[in-house]
Amino acid sequence: MREIVLINITGEDRPGLTAAITGVLARGGANILDIGQAVIHDTLSFGILVEIPHTQEASAVLKDVLFTAYKLDQQVRFTPVSEADYQQWVAGQGKPRHIVTLLTRRVTAEQLHRVSSITAKYGLNIDHIDRLSGRIPLDTPDEMSKGCIEFSVRGEPADPAALRAEFLSVAQELSVDIAFQQDTIFRRNRRLAVFDMDSTLIEAEVIDELAKAAGVGDQVAAITERAMRGELDFRASFKERLALLKGLSEDVLEDIAAGLRLTEGAETLFAELKRLGYKTAILSGGFTYFARKLQQKLGIDYVYANELQIVDGKVTGVAVEPIVDAQRKADLLRELAAREGLQLEQTIAVGDGANDLPMLGLAGLGVAFRAKPLVKQSAKQAISTLGLDGILYLLGHRDRDGLV
Repeated sequence: MREIVLINITGEDRPGLTAAITGVLARGGANILDIGQAVIHDTLSFGILVEIPHTQEASAVLKDVLFTAYKLDQQVRFTPVSEADYQQWVAGQGKPRHIVTLLTRRVTAEQLHRVSSITAKYGLNIDHIDRLSGRIPLDTPDEMSKGCIEFSVRGEPADPAALRAEFLSVAQELSVDIAFQQDTIFRRNRRLAVFDMDSTLIEAEVIDELAKAAGVGDQVAAITERAMRGELDFRASFKERLALLKGLSEDVLEDIAAGLRLTEGAETLFAELKRLGYKTAILSGGFTYFARKLQQKLGIDYVYANELQIVDGKVTGVAVEPIVDAQRKADLLRELAAREGLQLEQTIAVGDGANDLPMLGLAGLGVAFRAKPLVKQSAKQAISTLGLDGILYLLGHRDRDGLV
């Protein structure tokens, strides 16, 4: 009678161990039903589920495995598995799978405890846990550190909305980000990424900087803040703010552009997206003049923003249609996806304001980046702890995979 046995091997990692163990099993004619291996700080954890045919003496095969492992200074545990238990395990492979991603400056036991407790509470089984971030020296300042742990979980939560709400609450309490997304083929096959500009790609609202130069900074900043929180209609507030800039000299534009700072991680993110063959776009309620500067610097493929009308060297204060508002951003995302021959599930959208919500909801991966509370609550995913390059972790990229 055939036997099914789970073999667990632990010890110091060393070259040739897998070859030695599987060589013993090969001589015994064993079939491999499942296999997994992980190395943490040079310590190996190796599991292999085998079927030993009835033509072989199982005890002899396992004895040879034990002897080989002993020579390699490894510990071995054998666990018999019944055919009924194996068939139940096979039947479970059709369950939905999700990815839970923890993003933080420094990973703590408390963070992992809270995340894993919530997944268990909602009936999700953790199958794999991987560290996506690189190795961090002990004396690295928190502001320069990056930590990311990815959980692969199996099952479907009975109340996904409640699960997300609990993750968001814990994320705010612990000052971390927790993403929850379906593990589908599209997660690994995104091809278009679109971005808001102001307070997303750059650490400023350009219209506020223009207003300071025009002497109306406080008035415009107050309107901008309310618009980003979703308290004012974007089109109306944009026209109101723009009208206050009437008469501003175009001579100030170059100086303002030169002083704009890229958001943390922007250059790394765009370099990696370009390396991976992504198309990228700016869809901004800001101004084309500044978006073109970013396009040149980051190698962005498409730019859609508002025109800053200038006549006789002065800003007219008149809005030029079509205004890139919330609906226009969503429409442009659809148009760009169609132009590139992509499904919307293959797109990424990133923004911080209420006027970004329609495109965030439309994209396969919508990320509220350092956003206002209303936007964070409404978006599929949110990143506030790390820089823009943290988006790569949501795609499953490890630091060792590329430029990050």
